[in-house]
Amino acid sequence: MDCPTEERLIRARLEPMPEVESLAFNLLERTLTLRHSDGALPAIMRVLTDIGFAPDSLGETAANAGDATAGHAPAIDAAAIETGSRVLGYLRMLVAGLCAAGAELLDLIGSDLDVLVLMLAVAAIALSGLATYQKGWVAVRHLDFNINALMSIAVTGAMLIGEWPEAAMVMLLFTLAEMIESRSLRHARNAIRELMALAPDTAAVRGEEGQWQTVAVDVVTLNQIIRVRPGEKIPLDGEIVRGSASVNQAPVTGESLPVEKDVGDRVFAGTLNQTGLLEIRVTALAHDSTIARIIHAVEVAQSERAPAQRFIDRFSRVYTPVVMALAVATALFMPLALGWEWLDAIYRALVLLVIACPCALVISTPITVVSGLTVAARHGVLVKGGLYLELGRTLDVMAFDKTGTLTEGLPSVTNVQLLSDVPRTQAIEFAASLAGHSDHPVSQAVARFARAQAAPGTSMAVSQFESVTGRGVRGQLQGQECVLGNHRLIHEMGLCSPALEAAFERIEKQGQTALLLLCSGRPWALFSIADRLKAHSRRALEQLADLGVHTLVLSGDNAYTVAGIAEQLGVKDARGNLLPEQKLDVLRELKNRYSTVGMVGDGINDAPAMAGAQISFAMGAAGTDTALETADVALMDDNLAKLSWFIRLSRATGRHLIQNIGLALGIKLLVMLLAVSGGATLWMAVFADMGASLLVVFNGLRLLKFNQIEGE
Repeated sequence: MDCPTEERLIRARLEPMPEVESLAFNLLERTLTLRHSDGALPAIMRVLTDIGFAPDSLGETAANAGDATAGHAPAIDAAAIETGSRVLGYLRMLVAGLCAAGAELLDLIGSDLDVLVLMLAVAAIALSGLATYQKGWVAVRHLDFNINALMSIAVTGAMLIGEWPEAAMVMLLFTLAEMIESRSLRHARNAIRELMALAPDTAAVRGEEGQWQTVAVDVVTLNQIIRVRPGEKIPLDGEIVRGSASVNQAPVTGESLPVEKDVGDRVFAGTLNQTGLLEIRVTALAHDSTIARIIHAVEVAQSERAPAQRFIDRFSRVYTPVVMALAVATALFMPLALGWEWLDAIYRALVLLVIACPCALVISTPITVVSGLTVAARHGVLVKGGLYLELGRTLDVMAFDKTGTLTEGLPSVTNVQLLSDVPRTQAIEFAASLAGHSDHPVSQAVARFARAQAAPGTSMAVSQFESVTGRGVRGQLQGQECVLGNHRLIHEMGLCSPALEAAFERIEKQGQTALLLLCSGRPWALFSIADRLKAHSRRALEQLADLGVHTLVLSGDNAYTVAGIAEQLGVKDARGNLLPEQKLDVLRELKNRYSTVGMVGDGINDAPAMAGAQISFAMGAAGTDTALETADVALMDDNLAKLSWFIRLSRATGRHLIQNIGLALGIKLLVMLLAVSGGATLWMAVFADMGASLLVVFNGLRLLKFNQIEGE
C-alpha cells in the first residue's frame, strides 16, 4: 500500500463499517493505524484481505519480539523469510527477462516461430506479472483504477491486438522498476528507523544487594541506578551520581564535539559515553526518554500531509480520471472522427492508460519531506511536520527572546546596594528566600548569589507566595510583607520615589537588571544583575541577515538593558519592558508587515508569543520537557547557528519539491502528447511512469546528505 488510489480503495471499504472509528494512513511506511470497537479486528482483516491487502499486525510482531527477549524463540524467522523471498524474486525476474528478451529477438528476426514467441511472452508475463494481475483484478473488481489495474489492462490489451513481445517486455520493465522503487523507499524508511536504533535495548541495573544485572530497558523504573562503561551508549535519560566522562551527544543534540559531564549533569539515552565509568540515576522511562520523544515527533511529523503533498493528492484525484477519459476517447472516437486505424487507436489508448497512474506525482512530495525531517533530526533540529519544513523558507522576520535565548540565561549578581539599616546578610537572606520559589533566571541569580555568600537563611519559610509574571515575586517572611521586584512592579505599586528612580536608571543604563527588595513598604536593598551573550549569538544573527531575515529582540527586561544587548548583537529593533501578552501584541503587529513571522524562545514564559508566530523555535529542547511540546521546531542544543541552517534546509527542500513535481508532471505530459500523436510506445510509457517515480525518489533521497551549517 503506497499509492493514494489504494488508500481510497481501503477507505471505501472500511469507513462505512460502524465498528471502525478512525483510519490513519502512512503511505511511505506502508502502515495503517486503526481505531475500532472491541472484537472488530477479525472482520477488518477479512475485508483487507478480500481487497488484496492481506495485513501484517505490528502488534503481533512486537509480541513475537517480546517472546524472543524473554528467551522463547519466535515461531517464524521473519528476516530469513524476507531474504529468501527476495532471492526467489530476483531469480524469477532473471528467467522472465530471458524469456522476454527471447520473444523480442525472435520477433525482430521475423522467423516463422510465432508459437514460440507467444509461449516465451506468456512465460515472461506469468513470471514477472502474476502479482500485478492479481492486484489489478481486485482493483478492477472494486472499480479502483490504480497502477496495477491500469498496467493489467494495458498489457492485456497489447496481447489482444497481437503485440505479444512488447506486452511481455512492458510487464517485465514495470515489475523491475517497482522492485527498484521499493528498494529505494526502503532506504528512506530505514533513515527513520536508524533513529530508533540509537538507544540500547538493555541496561546494567544495580540490584538491592549492590550486584549489577542486565535487563531490558522497558523494565527499568525511575530512580534506579544504571552503569555505563566507556564506549557504551547510554540506555536511558538520567542524572550522573558517580563518575565523569566525555559524552558524544550528537545523536540527540547534533553537537559536533563531545561534552564533558560530571556528577549532577543530565545525560540522554542514545548518547555515547566515550571515556569514564558512569553511574546514572534514571529520570525518565524508556518510552518517555528524550530520544523516544524525538522519534515519536518525527513519526507524527512524517505521517502528516505537508502543503505540497495535500496539493498533489487533490490534483491526482482529478488527473487520473481525466487521462483515463482521454484514453477511452482515443480508442472509441478517434477512428470515427479522424479515421484512425482501430488497432492503432487502441494502442495509443493503452499508452495513455499506463501514463494515467499518478504514483510518481504522489510519491514526489512525501519522500522529499521525510528526507528533510530525518536529516534535521540527525542534526539536532526537531521539526514538528512538513508544514513547518516548507514554511521555513518563507521566513522574513524572526523575533528573539533575550534571556536564555540570546544570552547565557545564567545572570549573576554584580552588586548589592543597601538602602536601609538592615544588615547585609539579612537582606540577602530575605531576597534569596523569595527568589528561591521562582524559576525565572533573574530570581535564580539572586538565589545562587546567596548560596555563594553562605547566607544561612536562604530557605526560610515563605507564606502567601505569589509570582507576578514579568515583574517579580512577593510573600510573607517572619510576619513581614516582602516584595522582590523590577522597576515596573515598584512603579505600579506607587513606591518608586525620585531617589529609587535615579538608582534604577543608573543601573539600567549600564545594561544591567535591577531588583528591589521591599519589606513592610520599606526599601531594603537594590540588586544589580547582569547576563552575558552566548558566544555564537552575534554570528547567528548575522547569518540570518545574510539570508534576508530581519531580526528583533523582545524582552521583559528594562529598555536600557535590552538596548545594550541589541547593540552588542548589531540589532536595531529592540523592545524592553514587555509582558508575555505584550510580546504577543508585537507578533501580531509584525504579521501585518511581514508574510511569515518566527519566534525564538527558551521556555514556557515565551509560550504566548511562540503561539502567535507562524513558526516557533524552542532553544535547548534537550534540557526541558515542555519545549518539545510547545514549539514547531526544537533546537536540541543551544546553537543558534542552526536557525540559518534550518532555513537553508527548508529552501533546499522547496527546490527538491519543485524539481520533483516538475519532473513528474513534465515527463507524463510529454508522453501523453507523444501518445496522442502516435509517437509513443508502451515501452516509453512504462519508462516514463516508473522512470519518473525513480527519479523523484532518488532526488528526494539526496536531501539525506544535506549537511551545510555555514552555507550551501
